[in-house]
Amino acid sequence: MSTTPTRSSPASGSRLNRARVLDAAVALADRDGIDAVSMRRLATELDVVPMALYKHVADKDDLVAGMIDAVVTGYRVPALELAWRDAVRTRVLAARDALLEHPWLRSAIERATIRTPAVLGYMDAVAGDLARGGLSYDLVHYAMHALGHRIWGFSPEAFSGARPASPPEAPPDPEVLAAMAQRFPHVVAIAADAGARNPSGACEEDDEFAFTLDLLLDGVERLHAGGWQSRPVQRSSPVGDS
Repeated sequence: MSTTPTRSSPASGSRLNRARVLDAAVALADRDGIDAVSMRRLATELDVVPMALYKHVADKDDLVAGMIDAVVTGYRVPALELAWRDAVRTRVLAARDALLEHPWLRSAIERATIRTPAVLGYMDAVAGDLARGGLSYDLVHYAMHALGHRIWGFSPEAFSGARPASPPEAPPDPEVLAAMAQRFPHVVAIAADAGARNPSGACEEDDEFAFTLDLLLDGVERLHAGGWQSRPVQRSSPVGDS
């Protein structure tokens, strides 16, 4: 299921509203990246003056928050009969599919300062799937933190910033490789093994993401079965569950 919002007709004279502004902004970001989205550029796309946009979005932060909402509300929803673990997995992988469809979404989420009702609604749905499996809200709380950014379809990686494209490099010098292996044997061994399994040498990011997600859910399931709690309850909970 596509998470691309249904776009309004671009016919001349169609009424400007918030949904049409957000649809145009998502389309612009999909095509040219999130940094290309400005009030002036968006106004040009919609064939209106920039001030007309401010009747529908308060500012750039509100615009980007609305763009995130437009995608999040289109996430695939798991079937009601799914077990809690399968439901969480379905939601998270749907979020990852959306991230691949809208490459700007990750940076928009990372920069966002507003948790809108749509964002909170999605977080509540993930937490609800966990709670529906009988997990205490104590464990749900810790599980949500463990999942972290992964509920939005990505895993933060250190030193992973995009580098400018460069022409293919010549095979590394054997003496350089030998020196690297001497100094960093395990890093080189991992790279060599990955290269043997995937000739392109690239990491299998989707497989690695699913592996980490399953590992986390395995751990949560094991803690639940063992009756885990972070610490004894000190006072009654306002929601009636510790």
